[in-house]
Amino acid sequence: MYQIRYLNKISPVGTSRFNDNYHCGEDVNNPDAIMVRSASMHEMELPKNLLAIARAGAGVNNIPIDKCSEQGIVVFNTPGANANAVKELVLAGLFLTSRKVVPAIEWAKTLKGKGDEVGKLVEKGKSAFVGPEIAGKTLGVIGLGAIGILVANAAKSLGMEVYGYDPYLSVEAAWGLSRSVHHARTLDEIFAVSDYVTVHVPLTPDTKYMINAESIAKMKDGVRVLNFARGELVNSADILAALASGKVSAYATDFPNDDVIGVEGVIAIPHLGASTPESEDNCASMAASELIDYLENGNIRNSVNLPSISMPRDCSCARICIIHRNVPNTISRLSGALAEKGINIENMQSKSKKDYAYTILDVTGELQDSTAANIEKLPEIIKVRIIK
Repeated sequence: MYQIRYLNKISPVGTSRFNDNYHCGEDVNNPDAIMVRSASMHEMELPKNLLAIARAGAGVNNIPIDKCSEQGIVVFNTPGANANAVKELVLAGLFLTSRKVVPAIEWAKTLKGKGDEVGKLVEKGKSAFVGPEIAGKTLGVIGLGAIGILVANAAKSLGMEVYGYDPYLSVEAAWGLSRSVHHARTLDEIFAVSDYVTVHVPLTPDTKYMINAESIAKMKDGVRVLNFARGELVNSADILAALASGKVSAYATDFPNDDVIGVEGVIAIPHLGASTPESEDNCASMAASELIDYLENGNIRNSVNLPSISMPRDCSCARICIIHRNVPNTISRLSGALAEKGINIENMQSKSKKDYAYTILDVTGELQDSTAANIEKLPEIIKVRIIK
């Protein structure tokens, strides 16, 4: 029986996918796998027998990826499961930064108690909240992953001109992008043409503070900036300076911090991007499916630290799953070690991802209890698992 530990409350739509072969709960000891949403795992001691962690969401900043890789723990996420929820909030951000809806609502509250004067006061005061329509304006989308593509397509259907930039756009993703979205070849092109700029890239050392004084200077005067991806993609001090000077008309973010809260021109939303029941259900269901396929079949889909591999099962074979370092001659050494024990490889897949690799072997022959331990003696091997 597999042991699954929940570090957060997980939607029952996902947990219901685990059958009687699984013991699941928040109090499970020595888990084979962990399901997590927002709980931080950086200070957590990872159990020696832990095989996998599934993050019910896209971001994995709360998981110690390097430590997991070194210990042979597969880390899954659920890209695209919450994409529609985030897309809808980004669209709300477009409207909120344009029409000054939030300050207008707050002003309207001050009219409480004015009685018959309210109507006249509304007509007199509404001019302070005038803002442009988005139709006919240009939106620059930085990052065309699951969310960026949905945002680009939706904005186009709302009558905007849309430019997209993503040097790593996959062929599969490109199929989902509207043909009428313009392909920007550089970030500078996005900055130069856009009335609105929205960022949808992961937070890495290369993307941290990508929206800063230098990039803002290349944008149109009065540009509106939206950040529903990660807080540190935007330099708070630089965006506030640009708001104060009028270079930026408005800034919408799903990642408030003490610097931006309460500042005129800032729409600070308390990280609601994926906070919908549909999103939580989708993420939990995808995370559970990923764990089940890995634990029962050794297949990997949507891992952030190991390559994707999926190989059909042959009931007549045992399956050996091997996480190892990406170094030359590993496969030949594995083959030799198995051949010496009279074990024949019937089918094999092996792929690498940066410094690490993953190999699945379907084998016939008599596997001993010591087979996995013997393979792990090879210096490049990190973890071996046998599924019969």
